[in-house]
Amino acid sequence: MRLSPRLLASPVTPKLVPGQKQPRLAVLPPIPLYRRLLRIHRKKLGPEERIMGDLYLKDEFRRHKDIDNPIHIVGFLSQWQQYGQMLEGDDWKGQKMDTELLEKMSDQQIGQMYELMQAIQQRGRDSVNEETVDELFDPSKK
Repeated sequence: MRLSPRLLASPVTPKLVPGQKQPRLAVLPPIPLYRRLLRIHRKKLGPEERIMGDLYLKDEFRRHKDIDNPIHIVGFLSQWQQYGQMLEGDDWKGQKMDTELLEKMSDQQIGQMYELMQAIQQRGRDSVNEETVDELFDPSKK
């Protein structure tokens, strides 16, 4: 049996101990990072979260595929890689956004975040309304 370099490779993201800062890692190339993020979504997110996450991920990578500025490319890829590491860690639920990151965002980015928040809240209200309607028509679901 021949060993392939892929089998001998070490993981890109080492496990973190709680409270430990993340070490600086080499940024993954766009396509492997994109595939890895889709795989993480498949493993870690629920069906609705996955649909929304996959659509957003695909849209962002499409929008940034023609960027030529190396600083923007590295920033984009490193933020997405950090997002993937955060999802793998399971401590992301209920976490608040860093104020430093918010201060660095443009007005358009903040507007997008606000729209995303509203869409999530609306989806939550819709699912609660569906459960209430189901209970009205089927008392056994109470």
